[in-house]
Amino acid sequence: MTTLAQPPGPADLQVVAAAVTDPLVEPLLRELGHEYTTRYGSQAHQELARYPDEEFTPARGGALLLLLEDGAPVAGGAFRRYDAVTAELKRIWTHSGHRRRGLARRVVAELEREAAARGYRRVYLTTGPRQPEARGLYLATGYTPLFDTAADPETIGPLPFEKHLRPAAAPAPPARRGPAHHNPPPAPPPARVPERPPHP
Repeated sequence: MTTLAQPPGPADLQVVAAAVTDPLVEPLLRELGHEYTTRYGSQAHQELARYPDEEFTPARGGALLLLLEDGAPVAGGAFRRYDAVTAELKRIWTHSGHRRRGLARRVVAELEREAAARGYRRVYLTTGPRQPEARGLYLATGYTPLFDTAADPETIGPLPFEKHLRPAAAPAPPARRGPAHHNPPPAPPPARVPERPPHP
């Protein structure tokens, strides 16, 4: 588990990078499995097992981030490498006891920031047709739907979205060291040319 640099935000939330096998990730996987099964039936577990854990590691171009409050996970999410310039968001989760606090927005923003820092320029994702909360989240956070939003979601299947990322800000150049800057001394006045004596 790695603690990441914290952007401005609630002081009691800590952002950490974790492996899928980290015990702190277990509540995320358990609740996602229960929610997917409730909404989509037994085939939902296939979604959680679709990608090997290595897909969400930095070595494979991915990441898994958790928000911790008092050391306990309250929200999280991951991305994997979709192509050379695109990260695919997966496993977005908010603990059932901590919803309606804007934590999912924070997770998405953290994942976008991490993806941009890794050089990705686009984020792609799909959400299920029976997850209107997720659909609303992505529309509210600037994602472009790649489907007809007027159509019945059940006739579409997985609902795809995309968002183009701004490049990560370059670090500021180091401050120049050396003597303090002084104003240059004023230039000396031009030399006076002696006047020629008048002719006699």
